[in-house]
Amino acid sequence: MTYRTGGDLLVAVLKELGIDTVFGIVSVHNLPLVEAVDRDLRFVPVRHEATAVNAADGWGRARGTLGCALTSTGTGAGNAAGSLVEALAAGTAVLHVTGQIESRFLGGGRGFIHETRDQLGMLAAVSAYAATVPDIASAGRLLREAAAAALATPGGPASVEWPVDLQYAAQRDDGTTPPATSVPEPDPAQLAAARDLLSTARRPLVWAGGGATRARRELRDLLEATGAGLITSNSGRGSVPEDHPQVIGNFATTPAVRALLADADALVTVGTHFRSNETADYTLTLPGAHLQIDADAAALGRVYPARHALHGDAARVLPHLTARATRAEPAWTARVHAVRDEVRHALRDAIGPQAAICDALAAALPPGAIVARDVTIPSSTWGNRLLPIHDPRANVFPRGGGIGQGLGMGIGAALARPDVPTVVVAGDGGLAVHLGELLTLAQEKPRLVLLVFNDGGYGVLRNTQDRYGDRRSGVDLHTPDFARLAAACSLPYARIAAETDARPVIEEALTSGGPVLVEVDLAALGPMKTPFTPPVKIPTA
Repeated sequence: MTYRTGGDLLVAVLKELGIDTVFGIVSVHNLPLVEAVDRDLRFVPVRHEATAVNAADGWGRARGTLGCALTSTGTGAGNAAGSLVEALAAGTAVLHVTGQIESRFLGGGRGFIHETRDQLGMLAAVSAYAATVPDIASAGRLLREAAAAALATPGGPASVEWPVDLQYAAQRDDGTTPPATSVPEPDPAQLAAARDLLSTARRPLVWAGGGATRARRELRDLLEATGAGLITSNSGRGSVPEDHPQVIGNFATTPAVRALLADADALVTVGTHFRSNETADYTLTLPGAHLQIDADAAALGRVYPARHALHGDAARVLPHLTARATRAEPAWTARVHAVRDEVRHALRDAIGPQAAICDALAAALPPGAIVARDVTIPSSTWGNRLLPIHDPRANVFPRGGGIGQGLGMGIGAALARPDVPTVVVAGDGGLAVHLGELLTLAQEKPRLVLLVFNDGGYGVLRNTQDRYGDRRSGVDLHTPDFARLAAACSLPYARIAAETDARPVIEEALTSGGPVLVEVDLAALGPMKTPFTPPVKIPTA
């Protein structure tokens, strides 16, 4: 095939990949690409390159597939790097296409506009795959290679830099596709031993991470065959709907779940990487009878020893375990049910007046509605645990822990799934990182409710400094008048200042059918019972 420009080729490849929406910022160094996408697909002009990647990431998560971002050269590509770090940490599939200066000036170091030294090296450091388009016959192949790398295990963002003169040129594409990757199969002896061990377990637990989200039926079959309790990481939420009575959820470090882990006689972990914040900086103790399933060989035994390390795809491995599984002791399954209720009740009580907001959202959101969270106190406490998730595609949050990414991810997810409402939980500090995306929200008009929890700064760090020190540094910030800000952006606005406001305000916002900014005035609403501090070590004298 021949194409008039690189933009026409990019559109053809994106259509092959099932991508109909692209997020980015137009530039002199990506103009042919943006013009073609805007003509034939949907181009969403965000206000910052980092948001382009976040939105593409959120779009892909909500669809369960690959998202696409377009950025420019040098500073533009550099602005995208932080969000590429998030996609790399999460192993989420993003195709990042960025401009480059004219090919004849590459590496010259003469200060060509938008030029940066070793842009490819920068992209390689924050991507699972990075390549430069060298000529008019290679772009199609490289784009498909990048997409395949992003979708592979362990996945992550794939970046392709494209010199602008080659974007304008007519393209030749032979349609070459990368070879299919083989699906790993566990060692037969290890699998047989794992089956034997699980067949004798009477107090089993399962821990589901992000790798379990594509083995939902198989995971549920194992749970119901065994009567085991299901712990999840944040990434594994929704692998089994969280209204299932055996789903304990993202509560691994609570005292009640620690006690379960201490008494369990077998633990099956599925595609979880045991992040520091989900294991209390790796101080959490797991049972010695640990069966670990992961499609990423490097993850096996990396954090916790695995008696049986099963390198394989969870959807193919789990049925082998289920076939030999036996029922847990009835008292064990009853204890699982009791712990599930106990941890939820304790958390709901601890968050004080914010429980009214959580309850209102849980009541108003239909199953499968997208719940996007920025890194903020409400997310880190109840948003990541108590607000129910029924579908992993609805579970959108920055897994790497960087603030300011939630709104962009939520915008992408909302445009990917216009059939369901999207809620974004953000703090005033995190929202300020990319405040300009309120204009994107107003322009694109997704079905999105933005809940901004306003405590006048960085509440997590403020609580940490108050707990461990005698002064505050850099945490008390000037906060805008959100009513006037919303009006300036032509966004509807509402305010929650009391527990009784939560249900009517949230219900009305969700039924509006478009974007709404809802400010949660935390000074008026009142504090949590216990100030939240993050699960990180703070050396003290």
